[in-house]
Amino acid sequence: MTKKILLSVFLLPAAMAFAQQYGGMWIPTELNEKEMKDMGMKISAKDIFNTQKPSIKDAVVQFNGGCTAEIISPKGLLLTNHHCGYGQIQAHSTVQNDLLSNGFWAKNPEGELPNPGVKVDFIVDIKEATDQILEGTDNLVEPELAKKISKNIEVYKNAQKIESYQSIIVKPMYYGNKYYAFTTETYKDIRLVGAPPQSIGKFGSDTDNWVWPRHTGDFSMFRIYAGKDNKPAEYSKDNVPYVPKHYLPVSIKDKAENDFTFVFGFPGKTTEYLPAVAVEKIMKDIDPARIAVRDVALKTLDEKMRVDSETRIKYASKYASVANYWKKWIGEVEGLKKSNAVEKKVMYEGSLVAKNPEIKTTLDQLNKLYNDQAPYALNNAYYTEVVRNAETLKLAGDYYDYVASVEAGRMDEKELAKLKTKVTSFYKDYSAELDAKVTAKLLALYANKTAPQFLPVGFNKYKDENQNIPIIEEMSKNSIVTGRAQVNGAALTADVEKAFSNQDKLVKTLKKDPIYQLYVSMKETYMKNADPQFTALQGKIDDLQKKFMAQQMATDKDRKFFPDANSTLRVTYGKVKGSTPRDAVSYGYQTHLAGVIEKYVPGDYEFDVPKKLIDLYNKKDYGFYKDKSGDVPVGFTATNHTTGGNSGSPALDANGNLVGLNFDRQWEGTMSDINYDPRFSRNIMVDTKYILFIIDKFADSKWLIDEMKVIK
Repeated sequence: MTKKILLSVFLLPAAMAFAQQYGGMWIPTELNEKEMKDMGMKISAKDIFNTQKPSIKDAVVQFNGGCTAEIISPKGLLLTNHHCGYGQIQAHSTVQNDLLSNGFWAKNPEGELPNPGVKVDFIVDIKEATDQILEGTDNLVEPELAKKISKNIEVYKNAQKIESYQSIIVKPMYYGNKYYAFTTETYKDIRLVGAPPQSIGKFGSDTDNWVWPRHTGDFSMFRIYAGKDNKPAEYSKDNVPYVPKHYLPVSIKDKAENDFTFVFGFPGKTTEYLPAVAVEKIMKDIDPARIAVRDVALKTLDEKMRVDSETRIKYASKYASVANYWKKWIGEVEGLKKSNAVEKKVMYEGSLVAKNPEIKTTLDQLNKLYNDQAPYALNNAYYTEVVRNAETLKLAGDYYDYVASVEAGRMDEKELAKLKTKVTSFYKDYSAELDAKVTAKLLALYANKTAPQFLPVGFNKYKDENQNIPIIEEMSKNSIVTGRAQVNGAALTADVEKAFSNQDKLVKTLKKDPIYQLYVSMKETYMKNADPQFTALQGKIDDLQKKFMAQQMATDKDRKFFPDANSTLRVTYGKVKGSTPRDAVSYGYQTHLAGVIEKYVPGDYEFDVPKKLIDLYNKKDYGFYKDKSGDVPVGFTATNHTTGGNSGSPALDANGNLVGLNFDRQWEGTMSDINYDPRFSRNIMVDTKYILFIIDKFADSKWLIDEMKVIK
């Protein structure tokens, strides 16, 4: 067994670079240029990130805090995923003008749609600041350590000379063993330019999510607007298209297996350096709990969305959000098992201990802490997922915070205005009757899966979901939280201002509200019986993880360590490649339009295909967007190490040209957040040929392509 595991870890195919044994999300100021060039890159690291002259980093932005996007024209034209722009497309949609179903394409700049609150962030500079941030911390322990680091960060930020429209963000790396400072610029006038109908942009929907082969045209287009000085400005009709320092040429050249690619973006979170015991808990306890909660919520929503168009539109974005990580966690569990992740970690830890016996003490302590934390961690997983996915309880949580703030005298006009805006937006896409059913079913799950010591007194009455449904429906009908009962002469769903007009009465009414009281019983029981213990143990785990990380880096001199993803700008590189994830199953690296037609199910909400796209296929009206097979390529896979936040990231070729748009990972490799395995880990990208084909031939929006520099 030991020899087999070691062979599977270390004797990888020659085509894989050594660094890709463990994946890699590299800080762009610290790229291994030689290794990248050995794998096929033609440009230099300075072409990727340079503060002295324009470089590729000047065309890559964080989109609205959670995705990535890239500039593809000298007029600030922005490309990101359809699912990244989904909320904005939904916001402009109505039953009468359903942009989700019909798509949207501005015919000229005047037709582009504003999106209040949407922003993009550029990274202007990156500097290591470890010495400054950790100065004077050698002998400190928590909480004094955190206070000193926080103070040092403020001192550092105040000492930097930046423009009025710039900010400094300081982030820990390697579990706090290093710190880096990022100088950012934020643009706030972002307008919707184009989006295909969801029958293209979301083709395959939840069935195909996280899987390969994939045939989704997951892209949408926006434009950055700036003041007349090209600097960031609030939305104004007088703003003009942003002129970028650099924009990406778009290549429609054919791809071949083993072509070099790299992905540039803002990956959200990975945990590649956890001990074996932590991975085992995730695989056996935490992920299965999360999956179980979301499974119930999704099935209940789906029943209603399939038969009611208004509900489908109202819940489209939320359903997709819930389903996204539900399916990811399912794949993660399977991938961790299949890649022998725990066994590999145990073997690796053994090799570290052989070189440095002190590591055994650290690992023994980590094992004990994780086992002590296990019951509290499991309750944390169930509780947080139930409250997050039972929207009625989530809403009650906002009012709970409001009551606490009012009673403590902290609720000022600014905070009150923010709350009113938040709940008004929430109610817009909320169905109290539907969520009463979701809540009833989730309460049954929570009651049945939670150990008695973590349940409120009398909570066993919720164990039968069939009995729960009428009980929770009655509570919902009589609740001001759900907006089905009134306070101050108005329902919160209809007139927020009037409902908040007498705050004293609102607070008193909330505290007697049946839904509010249900939430309070769950919240206060959790905060008393689970959260303090979970948090205290997690603090000790975090301290030891920092030590374990430092020990790994000091002991394993042969391994190239990259910092875990934390929503900062990173580069990952690899090769165009298919995979063989299971016995007798082999995936090619490229899908085509023919595959869209193969999956076509007329009228189906996941696999319907627009008539015009079918006509283009039947006529073979592909222009120069077809490849050597004579078909239009739709998607492709490569060995780039990506995660959430890389959605919308540019996939670039050896010369720095845009060849694809990252949007997903292959299901068999979703465990790559915890354990990258080059045999299974593949990122999935929309091919630029398909993107331009849809814009040109399907949307008749050649004016957008005319803006771009297309490499044929």
